[in-house]
Amino acid sequence: MWLDIVGASALGIWLYLLLGRGGFWRMANTTAAGKVPMETRRAVAVIPARNEAEVVGRAIASLAKQSYPGAFHVVLVDDASEDGTADAARAAASPELLTVIRGAPVPAGWTGKLWAVSQGVGEATRFTPDYFLFTDADIVHPPFGLRDLVALAEDGGYDLVSWMVTLRCQSFAERALVPAFVFFFFLLYPPAWIRSTRHRTAGAAGGCLLIRRATLDRIGGIARIRGELIDDCALARAVKQQGGRVWLGLSAEARSIREYRTFGEIGRMISRTAFTELRHSRLMLAGTIAGMALAYLAPPVAALAGNGFGAAAWALMSLAYIPALRFYRRSPLWAPLLPLVAAFYLGATVHSAVAWWRGRGGMWKGRAQAVR
Repeated sequence: MWLDIVGASALGIWLYLLLGRGGFWRMANTTAAGKVPMETRRAVAVIPARNEAEVVGRAIASLAKQSYPGAFHVVLVDDASEDGTADAARAAASPELLTVIRGAPVPAGWTGKLWAVSQGVGEATRFTPDYFLFTDADIVHPPFGLRDLVALAEDGGYDLVSWMVTLRCQSFAERALVPAFVFFFFLLYPPAWIRSTRHRTAGAAGGCLLIRRATLDRIGGIARIRGELIDDCALARAVKQQGGRVWLGLSAEARSIREYRTFGEIGRMISRTAFTELRHSRLMLAGTIAGMALAYLAPPVAALAGNGFGAAAWALMSLAYIPALRFYRRSPLWAPLLPLVAAFYLGATVHSAVAWWRGRGGMWKGRAQAVR
């Protein structure tokens, strides 16, 4: 009897997720066909960088090759790097395109990244931009990336547009875990709900985020979210709360080149923000453990015990995961292994809570980012 109850409950969860969660599992690449002239739209990219010499040159070079008709500049904030990040950036673009500034020490109440972004915005303001492009030092942009983002904002009347870039998926750990990262992110933040004015859900992907300068000013600037660890979603939430419109999509052309060679490296990446997503709540952590166990772990256990409900739930789970695997050019045969991947993510979430309780929440580049 208990197998029927558990299996039926899991099946109900997956029917809801497939049919009632905004079609989050559809992984469609999005481009734009701009209809609005952009020659008068000024844009400045702001890049916070801390010990990114290995990747920043390629990121800056991709921005230097943008086919954008309007005025464009790049501001990189060197956040106390010790590996020659600033020199690597300068070698990739001319001074006419790129400005590099040295970040000041992080004040109380700020995360390191947002303090760097805030300083970058201050420097970028002298170029009188209409848009800020917030992007990371490991993101390689396609030649028409900025043009497409501005076109999406202009044509759709959006205040903030963002792409979930394609993450590197080459090592065994990446192949096993990266497609699920996008799958879980879109489950939490369905793009259709983010775009809708009828839903309160707001989210963005900080690796590639374009925001109108007027909108950023209206919400109070970066200072509005200065202590947030999941800064991209916090910024999108602030915009939507002020009546702004937000768009999130998926890009096959914009790519992250950051390497995660081992399961441990990916685990630490997940752990950095997982407990923050749960608002540092023990109750929400317990609910997450129970919910993920029921949704992801119970179906294969019930199915292997001969329960039909569990088998149906496992099949629906696998079906929902296939589009993410296809986007990352992985075999659909990986789909039934999603319960194992979910168990890994659950373990990283528990690790995130333990790190927070020990005062080491949000560790990044040797700095505990989480602001208590």
